[in-house]
Parts: sequence; structure tokens; C-alpha cells
Amino acid sequence: MMRRAIVAGLLFLAQAAPAATLLLRPAQVFDGVTATPHPGWQVLVDNDRIAAVGPDLAVPPGARVIDLPGATLLPGMIEGHGHLFLHPYNETPWDDQVLHEALALRTARAAVAARATLMAGFTSERDLGTEGAGFADVGLKAAIDQGIVPGPRLMVATRAIVARGAYGPKGFEPGVPVPQGAQEVSGVDEIVRAVRDQIAAGAGIIKLYADYHYQGGEGSRPTLSAAELAAATAAAHDAGRLVAVHSVTEEGMRRSIAAGVDTIEHGYGGTDAIFRAMHDGGIALCTTLAASDAVAHYRGWHGVEPAPAAVALNRASFRRARAANVPICVGGDVGVFAHGDNAREMVLMQAAGMPAADVLLAATSGNARILHLTDVGSIKPGLLADLVAVTGDPTKDVAAVRAVVLVVKGGEVVRGP
Repeated sequence: MMRRAIVAGLLFLAQAAPAATLLLRPAQVFDGVTATPHPGWQVLVDNDRIAAVGPDLAVPPGARVIDLPGATLLPGMIEGHGHLFLHPYNETPWDDQVLHEALALRTARAAVAARATLMAGFTSERDLGTEGAGFADVGLKAAIDQGIVPGPRLMVATRAIVARGAYGPKGFEPGVPVPQGAQEVSGVDEIVRAVRDQIAAGAGIIKLYADYHYQGGEGSRPTLSAAELAAATAAAHDAGRLVAVHSVTEEGMRRSIAAGVDTIEHGYGGTDAIFRAMHDGGIALCTTLAASDAVAHYRGWHGVEPAPAAVALNRASFRRARAANVPICVGGDVGVFAHGDNAREMVLMQAAGMPAADVLLAATSGNARILHLTDVGSIKPGLLADLVAVTGDPTKDVAAVRAVVLVVKGGEVVRGP
């Protein structure tokens, strides 16, 4: 009986372990390098890397062959702006998530959100702030990296950094300390200290708020000074970290550009001159069309045109940025809406005028370039085998990326046959 148990255990391990060699045979391959897919191409995976790409690849001895008729194989997509520690605001308002949900509850929910993201074909994610959950994203990243829970490869920003008094939750007795959704600073010394503290705690990217509103009902206005933004950016860059900046005002964007940040998030107030300056500075825009769309739906909009003012403004800034040839980062502010529906941003980008193939390039090799991810984003020999297969042709209708039939992360089949 002991010998039978050992044999059974070995058989289970053999079945559970990822195949060392995979040959994937889809109808076509979108390689993330060119906008045109390659019919008849195949992809050979050896351990965690892509070994070969092209037509009529030989089947190595012992390889597992996966046929994907009618499917397009593409690089694992990259979520450029997510919040795994948030869940949709129509389920629980943001204030209540920050103040009333236990950290253990939020972390458990974030682990489920990470799995949903991976199963949707997004094998990498830039997570831009835990919104009151402290440094829990560092632990979640470690759990994913160690194989404890499934999820995308994470770049984490930990707490995000805001001007003192300019964030939330709000609406309490003045003078009563209330836990905030980000780290408050005032002055150059404090913001530099915050950057270094977050990096020491495990932040792989620094998130700043160039503008926000001090009281409910007020419009956004610049909050961090030009000197604060410049000092924080310099400290982050000295440590080899990229800087992402929330900014929706023209002045906030101008200060961020002058500081030399790497990406601007939202950018609703961008003008033609602002976007030309972003282009000239090599600064990418993450437009988060899905966030304004989701919030408008929560407030009663049913998608009938004309769109609400916030949605229309977001679309207009996206089009201005594209006209100025600003690099576009694909990121929907996921967490405002459901994790796993990351493709919502891509669908809205196509609806706003970006060709489907260009959206796919932006969500793969484009995001990899913007986020300095050198091992993912394209299907080329030597890169990590992060791959997704979808039914149909997403270069014609990007909504096809929602029909996921296979997800491979680091050579391991995490979803599919």
C-alpha cells in the first residue's frame, strides 16, 4: 500500500507540474511588434521562456501540443492602472472601503482580484496605490511571486503621496485625526522622506497626486508645489523608480511635466500645448476612460449619447493626446469597476477612435516600453512566456480579448486545456 501511495503521489505531481516544453498552434499570432497578425504561426515555449516563433515548428520530443483553432495568440496584456485593494464603488463607497473594511478582508479580496486579473489575460499589472491598506500590496506581490496565490506580475506603489489636507476620507469633525487613503506630506523634506520610506518598504513605483480637491464639491486644483514634485521625482529616479502622477488640471500637468515624471494619470484638463509638451518630454498618458465611464453608470447613465460631461471631457483629452502623438498607456483604474473586466478600457479606447490593432500594441509592447518591462509585452524568442489566446481576431474588434481560452504565465498554463 505504501508503494501504491508513493506511485499515486508521483503521478499527481507529474500531472500538476507545468510542461517543460509547450507548442502552441493558434490560427494566428499577434506578436506585439507589428499591427498585422501572422496566420499559421506557432509558438514554442521552453520552461518559462519563448524558444521559437514562426510557421511549421517541429514538435520536440515530450512537448505538450495545444491546438487553438480559430484563436489569436497574443502577448500577455499589461494593466497600466489598477487598484487591487479596491472593489467597485457601487458595491461599497470608497470612504467606507478605507475606513470600515478590515485589512485582512481587503487583502483576501485583493488576492481574489489578482486571480481574476490573471484569468482575464492580464499577466502584468501596475498597481497604483492601496488606498488606505498601507503596504499590503508588497505582501500580495510577494505571495504571487512565491506561487502562494495566482496573479499577475506586479509593480506596486504602496500608499501614494498627497498634499496634507487634500485627500480623504472627508466629512468628519475638524481636528479629529481620520485615517487617510494615502500618505500626507507638506514641503520638500517631507515628500522626499515619504518617497524614500515607501521605496524602503517595497514600492517599485512612486505615485504622486499633483492636484485634488480639499473639500467635497470643490473642483480639483494644484496641491503639490512645483518644488515638491521635482524633489520627489528626483528622489524616485535616483532610486531607479518610475513616477506616476495623478493630474486632471492644466497647472498640475504643467508642473508634472516640468518635474520630469514618467506618466500622467487621467489628464482630463490637458490642452494641445500640454500634450505637445508631454510628447516632447516622452511622458505617457494613462487616460482611464473606463473610470469615468463606470462612475457615470453608477450615477444613472445608461450609455445613451450625449455622454455626461466627465465622460465627454475624458474622451476629448484622449483624442487630443493621440493627435499630439503622446505615448498612450492602457490602464482603466480597475477597482473603480470589477477586476477581471480590465478589457473595458481597451474597448472604450477603440470606441473613442483608436484602431483595434493600435490598442493591442499599446496594451502589450507599448505598456511594456512605458513601464520599462524588458521581459514581457511581445512574442519573441528569449522573452518570458506570458501569453494569452482569445477566440476571434482582436485586431479587428478588440472586444475579442474578452473571449479568453488560454493564459500562460512564465510557461505555465494557468487557464485553458
